[in-house]
Amino acid sequence: MYASLIEGLTDAMGFVIGALLGYGVGVTFGLNLFAQGYGTGSIVAIILVGIGGGMGLQAARHFRAPKADAE
Repeated sequence: MYASLIEGLTDAMGFVIGALLGYGVGVTFGLNLFAQGYGTGSIVAIILVGIGGGMGLQAARHFRAPKADAE
């Protein structure tokens, strides 16, 4: 039971942290995610947030995976 809870929480934390990092990269390059309309900068910022969230999720799963013994 607790394994599923831990899995869900780490996945959510990885996604949120990755999405925030993607948002930060967009802000660093001057892209406004919440600009009025869907201009090129806004679309690129949305893509960065999505890629960051996906990478954060994969990183959380990578760190949670069991490690093989190197003997």
